[in-house]
Amino acid sequence: MVADNLLSEVKNIVLVLSGKGGVGKSTVAVQLALSLVADGKKVGILDIDICGPSIPQMFGIDSEVMQSDKGWKPVYTDDSKTLALMSIAFLLRSRNDAVVWRGPKKNSMIKQFVSTVDWGSLDYLIVDTPPGTSDEHMSVIESLAGFDNKSAVLVTTPQLISVGDVRREATFCEKTGIRVLGIVENMSGFVCPNCKDCTDIFAAGGGQLLATETGLDLITKIPIDPNLTKSGENGTNFVKAFQDSPAAQSVFRMRDYVQNKMS
Repeated sequence: MVADNLLSEVKNIVLVLSGKGGVGKSTVAVQLALSLVADGKKVGILDIDICGPSIPQMFGIDSEVMQSDKGWKPVYTDDSKTLALMSIAFLLRSRNDAVVWRGPKKNSMIKQFVSTVDWGSLDYLIVDTPPGTSDEHMSVIESLAGFDNKSAVLVTTPQLISVGDVRREATFCEKTGIRVLGIVENMSGFVCPNCKDCTDIFAAGGGQLLATETGLDLITKIPIDPNLTKSGENGTNFVKAFQDSPAAQSVFRMRDYVQNKMS
């Protein structure tokens, strides 16, 4: 059951899902959050990838979680407190520590994240999930059962093997009653910074094929951008530093689509 006292000031929750690892769920979650902040929104990111947390590193933050009289306080990215983070990484002694937990312990931690983090007032809470349709996903969905305004974004890459896995994720959402806003195709070709031509390095058309098969919208196609990769490694704000790039413009289209669908 949702901890109403701690999520009562959260207006919208967006789960970032994919049936396959390595498609860039965390990248999409981070860029969606940053683009919403750029539009004047207060945003939180909940990292429920217990065994492979990457959100703190993508912001270049190594901090400890503090307690308040209500529960855990999230970690803020700067003094403006417009972007808040929570991750198991903040509870580990070292960034290199491995989380060697069985399912019940992971599920218990996810339920604690949902019920004991004092987010305060948020326009959007973005939930970055691990790949698949396993215990972690069921735990967060069960914990959010009493929260009405929640939806999901599915992330794929153009390859058919990725499309097959994400198709199963769409079925998972249908069975669990999660509304899917649409599909984001990540790593959708490489745009040459000189000639601006787009080269399909991996494949082409996977996102559109998935959208056609599922009846969902293809929200946007985010091209490969070395600066986006570097931003995730050094903790810089990609959409602010490279706002005119094709990748940033794709992220802004995703942001606008999500806001329109959830308004």
